[in-house]
Amino acid sequence: MASSLISNPVTNTDRSRKKKKKKIQSKKDDQTHSHARWKSEAQQQIYSSKLLQALSQVSLGSSNEPPRRGKAVREAADRALAVAAKGRTRWSRAILTNRLKLKFRKHKRQRAPTATTGSSRSRKPRISVYRLKGKNLPAVQRKVRVLGRLVPGCRKEPLQVILEEATDYIPALEMQIRTMSAVLELFSGAGSSSGAGSSSTPPN
Repeated sequence: MASSLISNPVTNTDRSRKKKKKKIQSKKDDQTHSHARWKSEAQQQIYSSKLLQALSQVSLGSSNEPPRRGKAVREAADRALAVAAKGRTRWSRAILTNRLKLKFRKHKRQRAPTATTGSSRSRKPRISVYRLKGKNLPAVQRKVRVLGRLVPGCRKEPLQVILEEATDYIPALEMQIRTMSAVLELFSGAGSSSGAGSSSTPPN
């Protein structure tokens, strides 16, 4: 019995390798599950209901300028997408917390007094060291930084985190495009049918 234990020892390295394999496999399963989830019709229906609810709460105000309307609709669509993700990913949490940060900054700017000290001529334009370092980076690192800027909440994250978030964020964006296209077709079809019905009525 003792000889069998000595001949087949279970070391800590074997256990750690098994744990790492399980973690890698669970991450792969989560990625495939999330990718398939965003392609399902049930998830698209959930997002469409949340999108319509978010769009109904959009206050365009008195200005009907297309840039402002487009920004408001885009923010509402992104918030609905983050809510549909249930905050399980970094990008969804970043979208939800970004709105709170913008509200806090706006409130802080309104309360802070504008103090003018010194002349504007004496101030020199500041050059960001972060931008200077970016020019000397290799092509792969520059692409990683660009991808990190595109995925919410991944600006300063390592490559592994960026790739994991991108594999979930890209299918979510594809579902967002499909849903918004369907909503646009629905509204355009309803508008054309109402216009045709009003034009077909004979005059008195």
